[in-house]
Amino acid sequence: MGRAHEVRAAAMAKTAAMKSKLYAKYGKEIFMAAKSGDPDPNTNLSLRKVVEKAKKENVPADVIKRAIEKAKGGNNINYTEMRYEGIGPGNVMVVVDCMTDNTNRTFTEVRTAFGKCGGQLGNSGSAMFMFQKLGLLEFEGMSEDEALEALLMGDANPKDVVVEDDYVTVTTEPDDFEACKEALLAANPEIEFDTAAVTFVPNTKVELDDDHKAKFQRLLDMLNDSDDVDAVYHNANI
Repeated sequence: MGRAHEVRAAAMAKTAAMKSKLYAKYGKEIFMAAKSGDPDPNTNLSLRKVVEKAKKENVPADVIKRAIEKAKGGNNINYTEMRYEGIGPGNVMVVVDCMTDNTNRTFTEVRTAFGKCGGQLGNSGSAMFMFQKLGLLEFEGMSEDEALEALLMGDANPKDVVVEDDYVTVTTEPDDFEACKEALLAANPEIEFDTAAVTFVPNTKVELDDDHKAKFQRLLDMLNDSDDVDAVYHNANI
């Protein structure tokens, strides 16, 4: 059917895999929130917040319902949050957040990924010191003046605003994230954010040569292929 068909098929498969991983992530978070308290979002604030966040990311209602029903059924599964830190190819600092029902399996998968890609796991704190917890908004279509005016009119308080070729990066303190996001959307409801989350942002970034870049991309792919991995933070400039 030709190269174009193969490219489309590969893109569709990648999108499907990303959706599956997203649904699995929220399924676990909803299950844990429901199991730790009342399995009713109307009375369980933690559960309601996770459900609302899942809906914003277009997680299907049946995925949410199944996770809550599983918690109601007294399932003995328990998920543990794990964080691994290490150094990837080219001395990139990497932090991997996981949620798992089998810590031995998860550790083996993460360690194997680092080992096969020229990296090495480290101790707690060995990479986290390179990151700050910040709100991050990334999108295109505004000048610096437009972004600053929108934030000012919305009485929002960003930490920094950087615009390069109409691509806007706004960083905020975690508590100011929602106000900044709403101010930008009020100025332009058509904004499509590439990133809109409270996340870990690196203090500095590392440039990689082609060889290290290829190895590092393989590391990211291996980590993201694991259903136990929720998020990967790094300071590579890719």
